[in-house]
Amino acid sequence: MTCPTRGSHDISKNGTTRRGKQNYKCQDCNRQFVENPQWKPKDKDTRSFVGLLLLEKLPLAGIARAAKVSARWLQAYVNACYAAVPQAAAVIPKAKGKLSVQMDEIGSFVDRRGNKQWVWVAIDADTREIIGCHIGERSRTSAIALWQFIPAVYRQCAKVYTDYWEASVTVIPSKRHTAVGKEIGLTSYIERLNNTLRQRISRLVRKTLSFSKKIENHIGAIWMFIHDYNRCIREKLAEQEEAIFPLLKGITSLSAA
Repeated sequence: MTCPTRGSHDISKNGTTRRGKQNYKCQDCNRQFVENPQWKPKDKDTRSFVGLLLLEKLPLAGIARAAKVSARWLQAYVNACYAAVPQAAAVIPKAKGKLSVQMDEIGSFVDRRGNKQWVWVAIDADTREIIGCHIGERSRTSAIALWQFIPAVYRQCAKVYTDYWEASVTVIPSKRHTAVGKEIGLTSYIERLNNTLRQRISRLVRKTLSFSKKIENHIGAIWMFIHDYNRCIREKLAEQEEAIFPLLKGITSLSAA
């Protein structure tokens, strides 16, 4: 018999567990344990796999089946993950200048369809990054919260395009805001993002059984997707810069020659 913590062999019997299994105690570190325990901590690979599945359009029951974990453990793990997600968008720093932002909101619910929770989102129309998000009512208060969420450089310099919803019209400064219809095409990127959100997050599907039971998990799931979405955009932009840099370097060398 070996202590799982210290690897010591100085082990003594220490009664039985409530399930009737023989309990052992390490004389070096006082760790109590049983032989062949039924419950074991999930390994790093399992946790990483579950983390990837949480970013896909899968219900928790499906994730439990795919990862071969219990629904109880998965729910506890998900609660901890969502509670630790930062609720602020990490975006590429922008210099003051000509910027373009598109904003819109999509409907969702928590626990029951009568408990509407609107997802307010703002994106950089040039890089497609999500620069702000707020989940709440479809009211002026939520519009103010979203406006305060986005980085200051956008509030100072960007031209903001939204639909004609009165909350947005009354909150965003008139010199920064233009309300347009869908037929104009100036909100096409945010409309496409709305479709992506519903396709990638099962909680946002219009007719779904995978709805959130807790508002905290609803918010955490959306923010987890936002961070992964922005990470993919940053990686894509970095790859484009790496591909363009050799070309620019060659042009500069030819010009110098």
